[in-house]
Amino acid sequence: MTMEPKQILDWCLADLEGTVLVNSWGETGVFYNPGKVLKRGVYVLTVKEKDGDNDRASQLDRPGVYRVNLGPRKQTYVNLFGPVPKRPPKGGTVEGDMDFTQTDTLLPHPVYAWMGWVCVLNPSAQTFESMKPLIRESYMFAKEKFEKRVKKTGV
Repeated sequence: MTMEPKQILDWCLADLEGTVLVNSWGETGVFYNPGKVLKRGVYVLTVKEKDGDNDRASQLDRPGVYRVNLGPRKQTYVNLFGPVPKRPPKGGTVEGDMDFTQTDTLLPHPVYAWMGWVCVLNPSAQTFESMKPLIRESYMFAKEKFEKRVKKTGV
C-alpha cells in the first residue's frame, strides 16, 4: 500500500521536533526551524507532487505520482550508491544509469544527488519504514546546519 504525502508530512511533524512545513516551488518542505528563528529554516525533506522547469526526470505529472526527497550526509549517499555524481547543467539530471521514474525504490535524487540527496517515488508503508533512519539522519544533519547558521548570523 502506497503512503500518501500527508501521512509522510504528518509523521515528520509529529516525530521530528522543531520542524515546520513550507510550501514553495511546487513542493512541501519539512524544515528544521524551532521557534521559526530563521526565515525558512533548514531542509530536512521535501514532498514534490509535480514536475518543475528544472526537474522533470521523475515524470511527476503522472496521476498520483509524488517524490519524497531527503538530504542525508554525503557519506551515507556514497555508502548507498557509490561516488557522488557531478552537478548537472541547469535543467539536466545527474549522470548515471538510473530510471528516475521507478516507484517504491530508494534512488539518487535526479537533480540534487551531487549534494548527496536521495529520493523515493510513492513509497509503500514498508519502504517508508526503511526510510525512517535516513529521514532521522537528514533531520540531525539539518539541526547541525541550523545551529551553524544561527551562530553565524547571531539570531
